[in-house]
Amino acid sequence: MEYGWFSHVLLWVIGAMTLGSIVSVTLALFSMGRQGYRKG
Repeated sequence: MEYGWFSHVLLWVIGAMTLGSIVSVTLALFSMGRQGYRKG
């Protein structure tokens, strides 16, 4: 296994996890904001 390939895969996995967490947080904040707006 080449070190460059492993580091590339690791970087891609970290990027995918970061992107997924950003999307999850955005959706959570959006849904919370809509619920607060409905209550108000």
